[in-house]
Amino acid sequence: MFTSKLLLLAGILASGSSLVHAEQVSLRADVWFPHNGEPASATPGYMIEIAKEIFGAAGIQVNYENMPWERALQITRAGQNDCVVGAAKGDAPDFIFPDEPQGSDQSFAFVKKGAAWRYSGIASFSSVKLGVVEGYSYTTEVDEYIKANKSSGKVQSVAGETPLEQNMRKLLAGRIDAIVESRPVFLAMAKKLQLDGKFDEAGNVGEPSELYIACSPVKANVKSYGKLLTEGTVKLRASGKLAAILNKYGLQDWK
Repeated sequence: MFTSKLLLLAGILASGSSLVHAEQVSLRADVWFPHNGEPASATPGYMIEIAKEIFGAAGIQVNYENMPWERALQITRAGQNDCVVGAAKGDAPDFIFPDEPQGSDQSFAFVKKGAAWRYSGIASFSSVKLGVVEGYSYTTEVDEYIKANKSSGKVQSVAGETPLEQNMRKLLAGRIDAIVESRPVFLAMAKKLQLDGKFDEAGNVGEPSELYIACSPVKANVKSYGKLLTEGTVKLRASGKLAAILNKYGLQDWK
């Protein structure tokens, strides 16, 4: 009896040890719903659900937390985190990117309801105060405009964990005139804040861009994740699981 109890205890300890030492991937990003949302939510974002499917099938646990985007890029670049979620290649060209994207997005300009201004090319930004998010990459032209005009007062950037909400409040208060943001993200945030009907779309800015789960360029243990994410995304699409995940968020496959 004593021996059997020892064997049982040893089995429990071994099981617990395997759980403790199970491989984990740490994912960090600011809330950018529906691409990625709040970790404890029933709808953490379609890219998080994609990550859980792909990494879970490989026996890897997903550890996902929110933090300011610029900070997420910094710690991932320094090797203190594995991957970021929702990155365009312009956000961090030195990161490890899968061959297949895990999402897609298109930027739009938004203004306060009733405002006359409409986006008609980069030059049209010169007549407004533009609100953007620190560390975000939009399009090559927009990124260049932001860099060239940051110190002129024509571009105002915000950071933190709720940058879009900050920009929306600033827009309603008249402190800025226009925002460039992902269309589904902007509409989801307006709904969450009960600000539906307070804004107008002012034109699409550039072509759709691919979004990725992009990993640290300096962490040896994440080098295989690019291939894993590529193959996993292909398998999810073929099985119909990708379409089911996207449908949950009212979205369609970008291909």
